[in-house]
Amino acid sequence: MPQSYEDILYTLSELQSRELSIIRLSEPISAAYAPGAPKRTSDVSSDAFENPSPASLAADLGHYKELFSKLRFSYLEQVTKEKFLRAIVGDPPQIIEQKENVELEAQLVAVKADLKVQKADVASMVEELEARGRDLSRRYENISLQTAQLSALPAQISSLQDILVDLRARQTKPSNNPSLSLPLPATLELVTTRQAELDELNKQLRSLQQFLPRKTRELELLEKELKPLEVQKAATVAAAQEAMRRKDEAERGFGDELELKGRWYRSVETGLTEMLGVEV
Repeated sequence: MPQSYEDILYTLSELQSRELSIIRLSEPISAAYAPGAPKRTSDVSSDAFENPSPASLAADLGHYKELFSKLRFSYLEQVTKEKFLRAIVGDPPQIIEQKENVELEAQLVAVKADLKVQKADVASMVEELEARGRDLSRRYENISLQTAQLSALPAQISSLQDILVDLRARQTKPSNNPSLSLPLPATLELVTTRQAELDELNKQLRSLQQFLPRKTRELELLEKELKPLEVQKAATVAAAQEAMRRKDEAERGFGDELELKGRWYRSVETGLTEMLGVEV
């Protein structure tokens, strides 16, 4: 059975109410710095135990590494001095031969090799723990953010429902356009289709705009060629109108002087041709 919103939110709230900490191992150490304990003499800030942070933990780690290194050196120095004095003042005195030193050096080499392997294992384990810690920290932050968003969802849903009711109340007359009453998935699909059509039209428009300069030049050339033709057409129309006017006047017996001269020249030519017997 799927959980309800209230159950999920309650479970997340219960988990977040528990304090998460990665320094549980420091409690025995930090207990020594309780209010009733002696005041700390180290130069590391005691605020790191009250308000731990990655920077304060790294500072404490470096400080304790330095302290333990000094302590180890002092311990080895004191133990060596003590063994040397016991060997000298002992009865009988302990005399170490060269053979024993060689055997001890061989054991020391083996122990150092084993220690080196263990240090490598510890370093690998520390790296793995650090990586896991960072991953857990990121996951915890994501869960906290998602929980906050989930907590705000009911109020947002209620607000959107109120807005929807208000918009429906304002819509006094339903639209005759079926596209305006589609559900959200169909509306999104329609918007996608219209956008694709608009992109296709824009593509065609850009393609046509590439041919526009060439077509403009062709139009200019045609206009230049058309102007002489228009002038010739106007002259031809004027000549034709003039010829029609003369023809009409000739039919009505009102020929002009040029036409009368032409007739006289024609009659003279005919007479001379007959008189001279010349064939044209």
